[in-house]
Amino acid sequence: MLIRSCILTALVFICAGPVLAQDSTAVAVPEKKVVRLAKNTFESIWLLDNQTVMVPKKGSLEMAIQHRFGKVNNGIKDFFGFFAPSNIRLGLSYVVRNNLNVGLGLTKERMQVDVNAKYALLKQTESKGVPVSVSVYGNVVIDTRDKSNFRYSVHRFSYFSQVLIARKVTDHFSVQVAPSFSWFNNVEGYVNSKGEIVNLMKNGHLAVSVMGRYKFSPKSSLVVNYDQPLTQHPSNNPHPNISFGLETTTDSHAFQVFAGNYYSIVPQSNNVYNQNDYTKGQFVIGFNITRLWAF
Repeated sequence: MLIRSCILTALVFICAGPVLAQDSTAVAVPEKKVVRLAKNTFESIWLLDNQTVMVPKKGSLEMAIQHRFGKVNNGIKDFFGFFAPSNIRLGLSYVVRNNLNVGLGLTKERMQVDVNAKYALLKQTESKGVPVSVSVYGNVVIDTRDKSNFRYSVHRFSYFSQVLIARKVTDHFSVQVAPSFSWFNNVEGYVNSKGEIVNLMKNGHLAVSVMGRYKFSPKSSLVVNYDQPLTQHPSNNPHPNISFGLETTTDSHAFQVFAGNYYSIVPQSNNVYNQNDYTKGQFVIGFNITRLWAF
């Protein structure tokens, strides 16, 4: 019995030894990798005549004042467009949740009211994980002029959608490309000899914009933008837009002053109806002011 007890005791220790050794071994936990996002690709939701890829943080309220003077090629008659009829847009936008910005604006031209939204799909990282930022933007615009200007109420509406793809190439240089689609429920037309209504333009319009910003100081940048129409219409084809200027910023403000061909401010109106030709010097002076509050 004594021998049997000794053998059983020895077997218990032999079996338990590896278990005890395994419990006492420290397990290495891999360190969690911190993903850093590229910051300040652009300083505002607007740059010249287009939206940027940026969506501020949740709870941010941004006010925009956008102004376009008349064409400069009228010369001293209206002091290079400064005393010509101007176009103004007042807008507010609010980030209701992470990556989602909604806004409302009123434009002097045709008293257009726009409701818009932008959502950030991807955000560029400092490492090689995500090379670009991608957002989608869209609006619905209502022409609020008197009903005598429209055959049907639905003719008041137009729509705009855009995919914004941007990259912060260096700390000083950022670039964005943005294809877009515009739609007008009503376009200009005429009645032919058969009594049929013939549109002068197509209701839908494709375009693409390319823009860039180069920071030459911590608060100041050179900015440039080009918009190219893609759709060919039966007549009244829109002209492309070239705009260039300066931007200066603070922690909560962005101020841009520039020259360009676009006058309408509302993006679908600019893309479809622009008849200012840069080859003929038909530029307008414009400025954007944005003010950001973070709550």
